[in-house]
Formats: sequence, structure tokens, C-alpha cells
Amino acid sequence: MTMKEIGIEGAKKIAAEKGLKPAKVKGTTHIQFTRGGNGRLEEISWDEFESIMKERGLGIYESGGWMKIMQKK
Repeated sequence: MTMKEIGIEGAKKIAAEKGLKPAKVKGTTHIQFTRGGNGRLEEISWDEFESIMKERGLGIYESGGWMKIMQKK
């Protein structure tokens, strides 16, 4: 499958459709999406999520409705 980079607005749309929220591993800047209920993750705002992405040079890539956070190509 080919992964294509999507913007934060595209990620928000897919996340809303799938019931996902932005989160980070507690005490780190490792970000991911969550449905909640995972004790090692803390939900964060989309603004904080986007800020961490920019700081770490990350992009959100999508294929077939699946999203993955990776280093920008």
C-alpha cells in the first residue's frame, strides 16, 4: 500500500470518524492516536499534537483509512 502524507485537518477528520484522539506516552513526546483507556497514554490537545509533530519533524501518513505517524520524507 502506498502511504500519502495528509495534513492535520485530514488527520482530524479520520480520527473523528474512527473515534480516535491525539495522545502522547506519559512523560515523553512520543505521540500516537488513542481511543482512550490506556494508562500509559495521556490525551492531549490537537494544538499540542501538532506542535510536537513540527518539533520532531513528523508527518501523518494515510493509506486506506489507516494513519501512521512517521518522520517526514
